[in-house]
Amino acid sequence: MLEKQIERKLYDEVKKIEGMCLKQTGMAGIPDRLVLLPGGRCAFVELKAPGEKPRKLQLMRMKQLKKLGFKCFVIDGAEQIKPVIDSIEGGDA
Repeated sequence: MLEKQIERKLYDEVKKIEGMCLKQTGMAGIPDRLVLLPGGRCAFVELKAPGEKPRKLQLMRMKQLKKLGFKCFVIDGAEQIKPVIDSIEGGDA
């Protein structure tokens, strides 16, 4: 599965539960998507093709975001989408 397909599936799954999956641009290394869910839940999500890992700058940005109190996830497979959404909804990191 391509990264683009995983990203589309994430978008569709978030939309099903009346959330928003915003595309991030404008800052190098920022995670691909900001996921906003009902109840004021949010997290940043970096999407990768299966087996790929975030670059050094991406890891640094996620560390900065976590230090500010935001949740960050890396998804490299469609099977990870539901557990990530569940974690965001439930408040688990």
